[in-house]
Amino acid sequence: MAPRKDDEEGECDVIGCTNPALRSVAGKKFSKAVSDVKVPGSRRVHVCKDHYRRFRKKTKADRKLERLDW
Repeated sequence: MAPRKDDEEGECDVIGCTNPALRSVAGKKFSKAVSDVKVPGSRRVHVCKDHYRRFRKKTKADRKLERLDW
């Protein structure tokens, strides 16, 4: 993975969360998987470690099916 640029650093985009952003994921995919949190309607969503972990757990079955497909 490429190193993060300095201008990408910031806080988590989830409303009410002030943790530093760790990763960015697709906004629609994140909203669909983790529907109990509010995020701004943007293409990419920067999320902290905790929210990224929740996203990964919710999409685990989908990712497994995608890997088996190819």
